[in-house]
Amino acid sequence: MKEMMKNHDQALSNGTSTAGIVDAEVESRVSSSRISCLLASEDRDYLLSPSGNQVKVSDLDGKIIGLYFSANWYPPCWNFNQVLVGIYNQLKNSNTTGSSFEIVYVSSDEDSEAFTTYFACMPWLAIPFSDLETKKALSRKFEIEGIPSLVILQPSDNKDEDEATLHDGVELIYRHGVHAFPFTKQRLEQLHKEEKEKHDNQTLTNLLTNHDRDYVLGHPTPNQGACGFIERQDNWTLLLSSMHHAMAALPFEDPNIKELVKHFDVKAIPCLVILGPDGKTVTKQGRNLINLYRENAYPFTDAKLEILEKKMDEEAKSLPRSVYHRGHRHELNLVSEGKGGGPFICCDCDEQGCGWAYQCLECGYEVHPSVSRLRLLLLPTASMRDSSINSVQVRINVADCTARLIC
Repeated sequence: MKEMMKNHDQALSNGTSTAGIVDAEVESRVSSSRISCLLASEDRDYLLSPSGNQVKVSDLDGKIIGLYFSANWYPPCWNFNQVLVGIYNQLKNSNTTGSSFEIVYVSSDEDSEAFTTYFACMPWLAIPFSDLETKKALSRKFEIEGIPSLVILQPSDNKDEDEATLHDGVELIYRHGVHAFPFTKQRLEQLHKEEKEKHDNQTLTNLLTNHDRDYVLGHPTPNQGACGFIERQDNWTLLLSSMHHAMAALPFEDPNIKELVKHFDVKAIPCLVILGPDGKTVTKQGRNLINLYRENAYPFTDAKLEILEKKMDEEAKSLPRSVYHRGHRHELNLVSEGKGGGPFICCDCDEQGCGWAYQCLECGYEVHPSVSRLRLLLLPTASMRDSSINSVQVRINVADCTARLIC
């Protein structure tokens, strides 16, 4: 993040020869809550339209404004830009919302050519690339720490400024789309209430079916493609939204897939959500639990996880206190979650871990205590040093350890 913001500031500083200290008059102007004062400058009272025309800043007074901080050099900005264009066009084409909403692009592009190329993909307005002072002042005022960022400003003449400003516009667009409009706190509270009711009342039927489909797809050969370490027991079934290695699947491009992504707030894949026989969510951490405990994680309940954690604590008693790992030059010490450990990403397998770990505190290097494919180097004990063994370290395969945890 620090490197990204360094690039962000460098990109801004390349925009004009007056880069450096933001003029005090500009800072004073931006401290105002009025839209026209935020977006205009001493020698500019307009914004740029996609066609290159000038649009008076005063034309935006009374509208809901989205300040869009972005840049063409950062891939996540391109990804979000495509989503935002779709939402913007839906709102602008609506008879009820079109005239009351506008987006203004605040560029962090590296040069004017990059700005022109990126802005050509946008249907909204923009602050001219050359107006470095206004762009920097807006970034400071709204404490922009990363891009893309979308700050929503309500018409605030009669409102408290904090109440009229929402900083998490990117999250709102990804999660709610056009339904987040008009982006007021009252609307967001209503959406939160609706989501809670939907989660409380969720069933397998309302999650996985729709008015055009009351089925899921089964694999043509039941013994082929199922996850080998999860058995079908009682009323439990593994349902995935892809035919690849699946027991059952939703049809390709089924509309329920996007709804499920929003419903379970899926931010990255692969993601495994575990549902109980009643359709209620047991956990959204299925991937991590299977990575840690494999088939032993079943049925993924809190009671079962408590048993597994106690078992892990017992097994950890027989593990060496210190080791060397083939991927790191420093000694790694065995730590628990309560003694310097905690949730981590294993530096060997890139999967999440929790509880016990071998850790180099100085470098932030952590690995699972035992992974079948890891090779750890035990530190020599006193008896080893006193013996005739000349080697300073003894290389062992963790798979040979009697007490091992499987990643």
